[in-house]
Amino acid sequence: MTDSLVLTPGAVPLSAWRAIYFGRGAALDPACRPAVERSTAVVDAIVAKGEPVYGVNTGFGKLASVRIAAGDLARLQRNIVLSHAAGVGEPLPVAVVRLVMALKVASLGQGASGLRWDTLAMLDACLRGDLVPVIPGKGSVGASGDLAPLAHMTAALMGVGAFMVEGRTVPAAEALAGAGLVPVELGPKEGLAMLNGTQVSTALALAGLFEAERVFQTALVTGALATDAARGSDGPFDPRIHALRRHRGQGEVAAALRGLMAGSAIRDSHRVDDARVQDPYCLRCQPQVMGACLDILRQSAETLGIEANGVSDNPLVFTDTGEVISGGNFHAEPVAFAADVIALALCEIGSIAERRVAMLVDPALSGLPAFLTPRPGLNSGFMIPQVTAAALVSENKQRAHPASVDSIPTSANQEDHVSMATHGARRLLAMARNAADVVGIELLAAAQGCDFHAPLRSSAPLERARALLRARVPGLDDDRHFAPDMAEATALVASGALTAAVGLESLPGLEDGAAPKLR
Repeated sequence: MTDSLVLTPGAVPLSAWRAIYFGRGAALDPACRPAVERSTAVVDAIVAKGEPVYGVNTGFGKLASVRIAAGDLARLQRNIVLSHAAGVGEPLPVAVVRLVMALKVASLGQGASGLRWDTLAMLDACLRGDLVPVIPGKGSVGASGDLAPLAHMTAALMGVGAFMVEGRTVPAAEALAGAGLVPVELGPKEGLAMLNGTQVSTALALAGLFEAERVFQTALVTGALATDAARGSDGPFDPRIHALRRHRGQGEVAAALRGLMAGSAIRDSHRVDDARVQDPYCLRCQPQVMGACLDILRQSAETLGIEANGVSDNPLVFTDTGEVISGGNFHAEPVAFAADVIALALCEIGSIAERRVAMLVDPALSGLPAFLTPRPGLNSGFMIPQVTAAALVSENKQRAHPASVDSIPTSANQEDHVSMATHGARRLLAMARNAADVVGIELLAAAQGCDFHAPLRSSAPLERARALLRARVPGLDDDRHFAPDMAEATALVASGALTAAVGLESLPGLEDGAAPKLR
């Protein structure tokens, strides 16, 4: 791929991981080859001496005390891959697996894992050629690394299992042959180096983070639009309020909301003939709630950015001393905590958006026609979309229970405390979709609410958002099949198209990256 990102091991920015997840090609920087080969030389010296070193010439886990004869070392590595390929469930999404592969080559490329350059080049070739191993989604407890899913990835390189090739599931040996690749034969320590590590849990958490960012940014737009639909005040977004509290995210969200509503004729009408002095919390406290979400998403982004650039397999090779030291970098506790925090943010983004929908459909609170329909009674309008939003929010509340506080011993009690990071991160994509559906419903409801204020118009940015929606979904006069409208709105949320349409440069996002600045 001519426009592929070059991955410099240990120095890949968050924006690059985001670009890979959303479809950009990637390839390992070949400049890391000398470091990789130095670590291979250390392993070769250990094998030549016959010294017992975990993962090189011993068994694994509880079987670490079992010595393996020199003639069986290659078979040992093959056995560990095949025996550990014990995952179950639906395959991980292709975008996530591509991210797993990129994370793995960047980790192995740091020269602390002891595998041969040819083996690493094989994984890199599959990444560059878009041969994506089929990896069952369930089976990792987040320590000792993501063993089962990474075993499925590695088995595919050996010609066992399957790849996804241009949307088709192809037997691994056939896919490799079609790409002109020969199945890899693992050498000493290579199986363990490939299987150990947090790349699957990290990839899932990063995917959840990137999807959460899009939902978060779009919820700022729909929240501002809902405020206009309810003829709410922008007074609570005054910068002096937020300067006194000093939370960074809160101030940035307030500034974004002010910018989104600036120049709204609907807002100005509130100043003239509206006796209300305070709006409900779902409008008034948007900076406090969404700002807190932004701050904790940033915290998670920092943690995951560090993890993505780290080496998390075991044991590790130190070429300066020729030592191979066994430790516990495979324990994914940082990833588990980050995933739990992202889950909390997704839960709250959807929760406050649903409250705005509920407020808009209630004429006592919004001053709009009941359920946002011109002829309530004959028509139910937005009655059931609000129920759907409530159902999705409750589902996300249930999923938001922290995974990191759970642990269950494995490997005959050798691995007696685990992180549960992998399924803690795997839930995030489903939670993000739920939140996107809720925000999509809010988009429909807020646009419908603003329709009732004609000929008054909202601000220029919000009118662009409404125009984008209305090009796909007309206003609701009489009841019709609602699900297609909701699907169109959710697509605008999930794709980032709505935030691009508003063209607001100050719309907050994550550091290094967050989405490119909007024009």
